[in-house]
Amino acid sequence: MTRQDIQHYMRPGTLQLKSLPPLSLYVHLPWCIKKCPYCDFNSHEVGSDMPEQRYIDALIADLESSLPLIWGRTVHSIFIGGGTPSLFSPTAIDRLLADIRARLKLNADCEITLEANPGTFEKDRFKAFRSAGVNRLSIGVQSFNDQHLKALGRVHDRAQAIAAVEEAAQAFDTFNLDIMYALPGQTLHHLEQDMQMALSLQPPHISIYHLTIEPNTYFAKFPPVIPEEDMAYDMLDKITEMTEASGLGRYEISAYAKPGHRCFHNTNYWQFGDYLGIGAGAHSKLSFAHRVVRQVRVREPKSYMEKALIGDAVTTDAEVSRADLPFEFMLNALRLKDGFKLQDFVDKTGLPFTAIAKGLDEAERKGLIERDFATVKPSVRGYDFLNDLQQLFLA
Repeated sequence: MTRQDIQHYMRPGTLQLKSLPPLSLYVHLPWCIKKCPYCDFNSHEVGSDMPEQRYIDALIADLESSLPLIWGRTVHSIFIGGGTPSLFSPTAIDRLLADIRARLKLNADCEITLEANPGTFEKDRFKAFRSAGVNRLSIGVQSFNDQHLKALGRVHDRAQAIAAVEEAAQAFDTFNLDIMYALPGQTLHHLEQDMQMALSLQPPHISIYHLTIEPNTYFAKFPPVIPEEDMAYDMLDKITEMTEASGLGRYEISAYAKPGHRCFHNTNYWQFGDYLGIGAGAHSKLSFAHRVVRQVRVREPKSYMEKALIGDAVTTDAEVSRADLPFEFMLNALRLKDGFKLQDFVDKTGLPFTAIAKGLDEAERKGLIERDFATVKPSVRGYDFLNDLQQLFLA
């Protein structure tokens, strides 16, 4: 990156950010054994050969050309997502983390998460990831029901899911289970069985997502029959009741954790923190004294590697407009059960409180938020109608 580019970000602007928010690093590893029919992430089926070393060379070149934008800043968390990052060998992950450490200042207790799928590892692989420096695992279980796993196009079965979680519990002090609900053919009883199984494995953290049919996916072209909306609400009530009974508190719309096991990386997103995203199709959000910038990397892995190796991986680089900042902040912050501090809005957007005053008044009138002079949080009703609440802050 040229010196002029840095000056371009540092030049005077309309925002006044007195300090910069915490910084995270997201690393995208794009390959999967098989593309799931519901998945709209940038993931690609792995061919006969996964170019591990070349891809890591590209990631590090990408990181190097981005360093001037985050110079001197400490990284609080690293999240290696995908795709299925656990397809990469522990040796490759070890090299990746060593190369990152050599270039960035990591916080002493930096949270380093790797996404892993059951059915993509043999015994002791998780321990090897742990030795490489990963200290949190996120396991894409989705369901413990073989029929539902098949409908979701997952490559693992119930037995492999249980084995993966047991292996993770031995290798890591903290880990996350990903579960989905409102699946094709799923009943309330099925969901209850899934949750009983998940909770019996005593995960410190569970992320639970409603299956949504996203555009440009196989399911969008061939929609499966999924539970009605009322049934999905009943399922969510059941999830909240069962997680609470087993000591997992809901702290975000789709995240439940035991005390001390909240995911810092995701919380930083929700609190409108900064993140540098490297890898095919990765997104970044970076703050400077007078602006907030979003970037996107080249999406297709082969082109990404070619471009990143010559320091040209960024395809989109745009400033977030003053008009869009309130909605971007609220879209994230209102997902948190405890909401946000008003001062945080000022600090992270560089805008005055007045930018959200009208939306807050309207939200309070509709019973969607609770607030005092310092904090704002979604009410129980606001949580149930989160989309309606968020939309009150659209430009």
